[in-house]
Amino acid sequence: MNLSPELLTLVMFGGLMIGLFMGHPLAFVLGGVAVIGAFLGPGERILGTLINNIFGNAMDNYVLVAIPLFILMARFLNDSGVTEKMFDAMRLLLANLRGGLALTVVIVSVLLAATTGIVGASIAVMGMIALVPMLKYGYNKELSAGVIMASGCLGILIPPSIMLILMASYSPVSVGALFAGALIPGLLLGVMYALYVLIICYIKPSYGPKVPPEERAEVSTKQLLIMLAKYVLPPMALILGVLGALFTGVATATEASAIGVFIAFILFLIFGDRKASTCFWTMIEAGKTTTMVMLVLVGATAFTGVFSRGGGMTVISELVLAMPGGTIGALILMLFLVFILGMFLDWTGIVLLSFPIMLPIVETMGVDMLWFVVMVAVVLQTSFLTPPFGYALFYLKGVAPPGVEIVHLYKAVVPFVALILLACTLMAFFPWLITGLPSMLLGGY
Repeated sequence: MNLSPELLTLVMFGGLMIGLFMGHPLAFVLGGVAVIGAFLGPGERILGTLINNIFGNAMDNYVLVAIPLFILMARFLNDSGVTEKMFDAMRLLLANLRGGLALTVVIVSVLLAATTGIVGASIAVMGMIALVPMLKYGYNKELSAGVIMASGCLGILIPPSIMLILMASYSPVSVGALFAGALIPGLLLGVMYALYVLIICYIKPSYGPKVPPEERAEVSTKQLLIMLAKYVLPPMALILGVLGALFTGVATATEASAIGVFIAFILFLIFGDRKASTCFWTMIEAGKTTTMVMLVLVGATAFTGVFSRGGGMTVISELVLAMPGGTIGALILMLFLVFILGMFLDWTGIVLLSFPIMLPIVETMGVDMLWFVVMVAVVLQTSFLTPPFGYALFYLKGVAPPGVEIVHLYKAVVPFVALILLACTLMAFFPWLITGLPSMLLGGY
């Protein structure tokens, strides 16, 4: 039909929204719309080119080898059972602090983010081991649910992160630079969540009562120190092993992920049940997650290929560059679009759809590419929290006890989404929060 670029843009994004609202998987919606768009726009002759693009971008990309390895690392650690023991140790350590349980959730979630990086698993695990005790001790429902969901989402930001590896494969920024650039923003968000817990529990003590003294008295100081050394230090060793090898230049991202799998497997042998069946299902679940990511990558490559050949890239570029306010206005518009897309798509789809469109625009404006990519990563924290398709809401609802309704979860995310937007504002005014560590560790990155 040879539709005009403007009309093809509307048809393809309209088809994407319709397919998602009908409940079809993202990978197949992207691929299906790409095929339809090819016939409506540049013609079926482009389909052969798309196959070559898919092979070159997805199947022949060495950086992407790190994704299945980090997923396997996360699964081994998750199935080792060390998370529950780590939570108990931190809970007793902060027992005398008002809001201590919620603060424990933040700290443990930050450690999980730096070791597992799987948001669904982190939220489900913390929901099962933390939500019931928090409600039992009289914690506010919205605070309890909100801190679990927001802290669990840090897994896609704090390195080693699967999302950052995928971003690096689609941008001129290296994995090491992205890991270094996202570390401070990720920890900053964790600190902001912790401060919010402490402040709200100070203002409203009923939101976060202390753990009963008799429960803390059951464990001596010596026993608590042993618990901390036994269950908190090993995950820290995993973090230092992976990030240390990467930042010091000893290993590439792919090699560092292999180091992480080895350490996680050792922790699985130490703390897990060491059953062959458990190890088998760990491998199966890691394979399923990897397949899901790769299928979305294939579908998104096809979608953006048709969109680009049909003239859609030019349409979006002209729209962004025509924004009032010049470069600042264009950047605000692009980050706002990422925020809006987060209400409907998961991070995988957003990265694979937006990067081929936005990054060439950012490059022509002369904006620091590392700063922009990390800003997008921070904004994507909201993609798990914002309705109607906030995945964190459904992850937690699936494991929440009776009495915690979806309306409580919708209310719970509001202050944490506001904190994420505040963090984005700080990083816009103080870019060194992103670029400082990479400059220090990697020079010109």
